[in-house]
Amino acid sequence: MNKTDLIDAMAEHAGITKAASKKALECALTEIEGALKKGDRVSLVGFGSWSVSQRAARDGRNPQTGKTIQIKAKNVVKFKAGSDLSNAVN
Repeated sequence: MNKTDLIDAMAEHAGITKAASKKALECALTEIEGALKKGDRVSLVGFGSWSVSQRAARDGRNPQTGKTIQIKAKNVVKFKAGSDLSNAVN
């Protein structure tokens, strides 16, 4: 399922227009992104939660040359599925 499929499914399930569904999805994604940028955790009970963690700088290796390279530290987004979601897929 891609974004367009999700918008179509949301519109059909909620009985709203595709335009309204698209706007609602984009607003939700924008708010999740904004919260994560601030370092907050986003939790949807039963579905899952997103959080940001720091990945430390580390040494890596260029697979073509074998030369050691330095990989910079960066923030990464983590998702942990909730119990309802986990049970639904098993």
